[in-house]
Amino acid sequence: MTSVLISGASLAGPALACFLRRHGFTVTVVERAPAPRPGGQAIDVRGTALTVVERMGILSDVRRRRTRIEGMSMLDGDGNELWRSTEMALSSGRLDSDDVELLRDDLSRLIHDRTRSDVEYVFGDSITSLAQDEHGVRVTFERAAARDFDLVVGADGLHSNVRRLVFGPEREFVHHLGTYLSIFSTDNYLGLENWQVWFNDGDTGGAVYPVRDNAELRVNLGFNAEEPVAYDHRDVEAQKRLVAGRCAGARWEVPRLLKAMWDAPDFYFDSMAQVRMERWSAGRVTLLGDAGYCASPLSGQGTSLALVGAYVLAAELARSGHETAFAAYEERMRPWVELNQALVKHNRDHAGQSPAGESPLDHVKNAIELP
Repeated sequence: MTSVLISGASLAGPALACFLRRHGFTVTVVERAPAPRPGGQAIDVRGTALTVVERMGILSDVRRRRTRIEGMSMLDGDGNELWRSTEMALSSGRLDSDDVELLRDDLSRLIHDRTRSDVEYVFGDSITSLAQDEHGVRVTFERAAARDFDLVVGADGLHSNVRRLVFGPEREFVHHLGTYLSIFSTDNYLGLENWQVWFNDGDTGGAVYPVRDNAELRVNLGFNAEEPVAYDHRDVEAQKRLVAGRCAGARWEVPRLLKAMWDAPDFYFDSMAQVRMERWSAGRVTLLGDAGYCASPLSGQGTSLALVGAYVLAAELARSGHETAFAAYEERMRPWVELNQALVKHNRDHAGQSPAGESPLDHVKNAIELP
């Protein structure tokens, strides 16, 4: 029985684990965090990714957990409404679409619950080295004893540890898009009811929207920076100081949101960036989702790329040996990845504008066939 180690337990990793187990693989998932990570923004499952979720057996659960947003407003820096829509929301697209928007932590929990009975999850640990030969991969960890696996998959995000160990330093593959984003939760002190509010104030902007039956706000607060900003992606307090400093002059509710940020029970911060690589595999190691081909949240397709990529990779590994399977996985996915990464230019060119006409996303989200 082929053994696979997956690094990363957010969405891509557990989704791959689900399908690999169905094909008879033995799967271990290692995750640096001590437990499934809470928080995160509302994410979208679109087009072909809905078929993947259906085949996973959780589509009805996903639909039950969808957000209930009924529209949105766009404000200027003083809080004046520039435009509003009851037909779409910038986070999710058209509100009459079959696509599903739900919270990242809700989807993560659903997939984890689907897999935890027959997948080995190792939380609170990470890979320190990978040594390949013709028989497998010798893996050492920060805490656990070294182990041997037949294959290793890096599904560990934009700052992938597996990518660094096998392919080289992050700077060779991660391309900054000029924006940084923080996401955190706070009480719904604005009293929003199923309504998003977006705002722009010079180089600062973001969105707030209610979740959990309007009891809680998820806050997206970001800033533009054409040159990359140096920060430690594991130092949360330093990240909060950076956000507070960059957004200190913003108006509307930003001062209150920044105050709430310090007490938030969850916090995420990162650069909006894309990962571009000439190849995603080396020997017995391959990359999945953001680790190999992050399109950035600006594309609106990161979750769908992760889910479809997981399904395709598992299907190809079930068909043939890893060399053939990795090549077929990349051949099938790469054209679709490039289409999704190209969405970012359109979305940035039209940022903050009232939508008009059909979105390129409508053509891209189904532009791949599942094996």
